[in-house]
Amino acid sequence: MSVQQVLFDAPGPKARRNILVGNIIGVLLIAAILTYLVIALGDKGQLTAAKWTPFLESRSWEFFILPGLLNTLKAAAIAVVTSIAVGLLLGIGRLSHLAPLRWLAGLIVEFFRAVPVLLMMIFFWLALGRNNLVDDPTFVAVILALTLYNGSVIAELIRSGVQGLPKGQREAGMAIGMTPIQSLRSIEVPQALIAMLPALVSQFVVILKDSALGYIIGYAELLQNARRLGVGEGNLIQSLLIAALVFILINFALSTLATRLSALLSFRTRATPRKQQPTGAAAPAPSPPQRDAAEEGPSPV
Repeated sequence: MSVQQVLFDAPGPKARRNILVGNIIGVLLIAAILTYLVIALGDKGQLTAAKWTPFLESRSWEFFILPGLLNTLKAAAIAVVTSIAVGLLLGIGRLSHLAPLRWLAGLIVEFFRAVPVLLMMIFFWLALGRNNLVDDPTFVAVILALTLYNGSVIAELIRSGVQGLPKGQREAGMAIGMTPIQSLRSIEVPQALIAMLPALVSQFVVILKDSALGYIIGYAELLQNARRLGVGEGNLIQSLLIAALVFILINFALSTLATRLSALLSFRTRATPRKQQPTGAAAPAPSPPQRDAAEEGPSPV
């Protein structure tokens, strides 16, 4: 019996027909909404060539789009590295056999997972800016907020990945003389990281998208620069659409990478099926034991 049959019944002819009708209605509804939006934008003069001409000029890309994209990628890249480091520390802490360390790591993870990223950005921006602790408080605030939130999520990924491993992994490490922390660091966590690599890449997509929240505190990332360009050229909608298209392309590339990693890892970790005896076939009879000639005695004449 397949997993699909266990989870739910296969739809019958009537159910399949209803699903098809529902899909057609949904597609037509979406097409009608898009048509209405295009007509409305055309009536407002938003589809004229003059609104899109600035994006054909190098000035718009040189001073607005590309610098904003560079700042977005820089913040996302640094946040990815720091989030992995924080996630590893908190994840190992949550798996520690020491109860105080485990409770402290759990408290930190649950707290930063519950606080919105934008709220943390504003808090760090105000705290760092008023005290003049750093030269660029907006950039540091974006990095800190992304690191603490996504590091807590990665810690939960590590915890769930390690707990999903067979118990024999730790028992094997203990059998060769490892301590629990050595087994966790050398055997369990590396295997969990490989298994959850596609989920990690998907979390990197979240980091890239959340970096756009930095425009609230004045960080000159892609969305902020696109808004400035749109205000200056009088084509705010077009500028935001271009920024959205750039985000979609980058996130699509990361999502494709996650899908391929998942397929590659599932192929490499797939167990090779053992050859089984055909059903109904009789097992070969064991050969009779060979007796020594001395034990048989002299042959009869």
